[in-house]
Amino acid sequence: MSEGRSAVGQVALVGLFVTALTTAQLTASKLLAIPLPAAIGELPYVGAAILMPGAALAYALTFFASDCYSELYGRRAAQVMVNVGFVMNFVLLGLVWSTIAAPAANPEFAGQFATVLSSGTNVVAGSLLAYLVSQNWDVVVFHGIRDMTDGAFLWLRNIVSTATSQAIDTVIFVGVAFYVAPTVLGIGDALPWNVLVGLAIGQYLLKLLIAVVDTPFVYGTVALLRDDDESSTDGWVAD
Repeated sequence: MSEGRSAVGQVALVGLFVTALTTAQLTASKLLAIPLPAAIGELPYVGAAILMPGAALAYALTFFASDCYSELYGRRAAQVMVNVGFVMNFVLLGLVWSTIAAPAANPEFAGQFATVLSSGTNVVAGSLLAYLVSQNWDVVVFHGIRDMTDGAFLWLRNIVSTATSQAIDTVIFVGVAFYVAPTVLGIGDALPWNVLVGLAIGQYLLKLLIAVVDTPFVYGTVALLRDDDESSTDGWVAD
């Protein structure tokens, strides 16, 4: 990989990862309802619309960025990016909360500002724990499959690593934010079991779809940033 292209690619992928991560943290408190196509109708436990935190769409991009980064720069570099990103979550929260706590020149707007930017403690706890576990799992599984297949089948490691890590992320986030934190710690409001199951299944189905759809974009990004003479067997099938 040429030095210039490598440097630009590395910065671009880290930038995408951090941008998507911070966007996810700031949008986690909004609950989205994505209507299913009329041809599908209603799904068991899910109903006619998929419920998910607003962070789900932005968060899906972090797995795309980390898989591309893992493929191009290696497991250790990807884990460093993921764990530095975890620390940066606390920097983001510290900056947001300190801004909310600071005296406001327009008090009538301060309440709206706090409502929009400050996620509930239960949501923050669920989000941080889900991120730490699922992102590290994604990197480990991605490189585990890469080692087992001698670098072939990029599509396989992208889909499997993202699909399993998104499942872990969904279970931890929904479980901690909307059940464990409210019932055990008394933080936030606990959701009924049928709502919890529907919330988890619905958002995971959409995340799984995104994992499949983003595979060609992973190939395109890797091909763009990888040097032409770099040996690789990362095609759709092994050479």
